[in-house]
Amino acid sequence: MPQRLSLTALLVDEYDTALAFFVGKLGFELREDTALGDGKRWVVVAPRGAAGGLLLARAVGERQRDAIGDQSGGRVFLFLETDDFARDHLAYTQRGVRFVEAPRLEPYGMVAVFEDLYGNRWDLIGPVVTGG
Repeated sequence: MPQRLSLTALLVDEYDTALAFFVGKLGFELREDTALGDGKRWVVVAPRGAAGGLLLARAVGERQRDAIGDQSGGRVFLFLETDDFARDHLAYTQRGVRFVEAPRLEPYGMVAVFEDLYGNRWDLIGPVVTGG
């Protein structure tokens, strides 16, 4: 069987706050929200139609709380591909998602860096649009 990454754990402060951002602002779907006891939950969100997703992991302890929003040392951490860059960039902007760079054209497509509610940096990447 071929291997694939199924989930990426993302440290969050509280589940419901994170859900409000990822589902409410980015339009991800809630794939699973299962209580595990002692206030812990297994919460998975993903872009619609995506094979993998994010496990929203509530930080436990000082070390994990300190890492919220800085799991990658300040560099772009996650890459969100879209089939319509202009549509999603506009929708995210209207929903209050904070873009830290203006969109730019790269050889691989249109890209703009945004931050999630914790400050983790993401690339929104759309395909190269050719005329004709």
